Amino acid sequence: MPENPPLLAPPGIALFDLDGTLLAWDCQLLFRHQVVRREPWRGIFLPVYLTFLPLIGLLGIAGLKRIFLSYLWRMDAQTLAEHAKDFADSVMPTIYPEIRQKLEAHRRAGDFLILASASPEFYVAEIGKNLGFDLTLGTVVETDGHLAFFPDLENHKGQAKVDRLRSSLPSSYFEKGKLVRATGYTDSTADLPMLAICDTAVVVNPSQRLTDLAEKSGWEIFRPQRPWKSQLGFFVRVFALLTGLGKDPGGLRNSER
Repeated sequence: MPENPPLLAPPGIALFDLDGTLLAWDCQLLFRHQVVRREPWRGIFLPVYLTFLPLIGLLGIAGLKRIFLSYLWRMDAQTLAEHAKDFADSVMPTIYPEIRQKLEAHRRAGDFLILASASPEFYVAEIGKNLGFDLTLGTVVETDGHLAFFPDLENHKGQAKVDRLRSSLPSSYFEKGKLVRATGYTDSTADLPMLAICDTAVVVNPSQRLTDLAEKSGWEIFRPQRPWKSQLGFFVRVFALLTGLGKDPGGLRNSER
């Protein structure tokens, strides 16, 4: 991934969200499961997160994310990097084939590929590297050698993605406030600010609200198969991912993709 994107505007720009867009899961759950399986003692911090969960309205998403990351307390930078690399390798088989094809089509067209995720950048960067993105941006988590109990972070969500894109890309990549010849990919209405600076969009397994907007705007809609077959199945897997139960509740090793 280049630290400094080329100054000349590319033929096009493809801007991808990660969780729910390139793959079915929220990667924070998958990463937690991997870490807790390898270091079971870290599971003792789950009650801390569950205690604060009802206070999301007061804490906000960023505050709750800091509490969620308490399971990484005192982890050193090298160990975190090793977990991140192994994790990025493990999720590759679960990338939606339909969206991977879109990514490769943009690559063949010479488009500038951007991965913009709200997940922690320490593993998003590794996923971006594996998939060959030109620029990868995620939530920056303060490590300072070892992670704090509630680490400081800059939540890369909603308008924050747009702000970071403006600060990371040359001005030539923008025209009249929008990215030039850009297509945005997401599964979430949280990314509407990001889609607003794109010419068009592709939505993946969208909610009804996002479906209605996509149909009105003429955006492409993809509904790839998710690894759970029911809401109950989804919640059972989420519980297993949170607690570190089961060898592979996320279906990473058993993926047929």
